[in-house]
Amino acid sequence: MRVAVVIPALNEEKSLPHVISSIPAGVRVVVVDNGSSDGTGRVAGAEVVFEGRRGYGSAVKAGFRYLASDPPDIVVVMDADLADDPHRMEELISPIRHGRADLVLADRTGLAEKGALQPAQRFGNALAVRLIHWTSGHRYRDMGPFRAIRWSSLQTLAMEDPTWGWNVEMQLKAANRGLRILEVPLPYRARVAGTSKISGNLLGAAKAGARILWAVNHYRHK
Repeated sequence: MRVAVVIPALNEEKSLPHVISSIPAGVRVVVVDNGSSDGTGRVAGAEVVFEGRRGYGSAVKAGFRYLASDPPDIVVVMDADLADDPHRMEELISPIRHGRADLVLADRTGLAEKGALQPAQRFGNALAVRLIHWTSGHRYRDMGPFRAIRWSSLQTLAMEDPTWGWNVEMQLKAANRGLRILEVPLPYRARVAGTSKISGNLLGAAKAGARILWAVNHYRHK
């Protein structure tokens, strides 16, 4: 099965080369530069897409649109900060490849390094999965960015959120549409360089939290 990874990136020139060099051989790599002011868009070893509309969901959707003309069987999404280990990608891909799942998510909650998940992240994740459980009946453990989904299953979700509500939308719609969902415990590290767009400051965390609440309410019946 053909596999591609989409990496949304905003000012991640220091960590991105390490991410790309660690991705397993045979995986197509697409980096989406979401309006960086550094050298993110000049990274070697990947196909680069430029998306000027800021927002995590906007960047990921741009990567999916780019792949649509020659789609993979499985698409992986991961961040550009090297917090998730690209060497562990096969653990997300394998259950889909062997017909046991349609969506596989990395669960960071038990194996994250000390300090890798900030209090704002832990609170936001816990709140999101609790709300999803209340609205859909499906119990998730995490809301992390490292995930793999069958391309045909992705098409049924009709993803639309342009911001940090993207992961909530995907997980809520996947549960509502009856996709086979699996969470795999994987390690999570502190980012290599730079500051998190969410947990690095209180304003970013507050905005992301508000968007999570909005997304749960907005997508619960879609």
